[in-house]
Amino acid sequence: MDTIKIDSGKTLMIAHRGVSGIECENTNPAFVAAGNRSYFGVETDVHVTADGVFAIFHDDNTKRLAGVDMVIEESNYSDLKKLRLNSGKTDPAIVRSDYCIPQLAEYISICKYYDKVAVLELKNRMKKEEVGAILDVIAAQEYLDKTIIISFSFDNLVDVRAYKPEQTVQFLISSIDDALIAKLVEYKMDLDIQYRALTAEWVEKLHANGIKVNCWTVDDPEDGKRMVEYGVDYITSNILE
Repeated sequence: MDTIKIDSGKTLMIAHRGVSGIECENTNPAFVAAGNRSYFGVETDVHVTADGVFAIFHDDNTKRLAGVDMVIEESNYSDLKKLRLNSGKTDPAIVRSDYCIPQLAEYISICKYYDKVAVLELKNRMKKEEVGAILDVIAAQEYLDKTIIISFSFDNLVDVRAYKPEQTVQFLISSIDDALIAKLVEYKMDLDIQYRALTAEWVEKLHANGIKVNCWTVDDPEDGKRMVEYGVDYITSNILE
């Protein structure tokens, strides 16, 4: 299995949940797969578990990937760590011990080892002190300058900036209007948007306001080509490279 190559020009490619088109999403193998390829960045998601561990996982519960319905934020990490995941890309009868839920520090260490930008989504609304603790984990590996924080929660990003005023952040959203652009300008944030909401005109307007544009999740080569033609700064993809 391999990625699908496109001519991305000046657009930087980000591996969504690692190379999740090849390996089970948000696992260390998916991050290593991205590290061994030409990606600019590696995207992932972080939750806070019941016992305060920063666990790497996308969904709010484990049912889709583990077949066991455990709510991440209501479970202890010691129990979550025991789960074995399968995204359907491997024989379901074969249990891979490396398909498990990592911690934030593991993900950052892999990004650092392969010199990839970490693109970290803060899932759900977090407490301000939890946001600060996440930044501390990244700072402990001296990697904040190579980390982009993203979130659907605008307040999470405001909290990031309260701790680190110069930290690169991108607001996740699925639609765009002039009010959003004004808000991003006010708070000096970039944008991470569902790619179908973009047009060449919107990208031009965003750039004119000093806003960088990331778009998710682009898996069709023709869509990728169109985003490159629009001039987006980043493309986030499960499989395109």
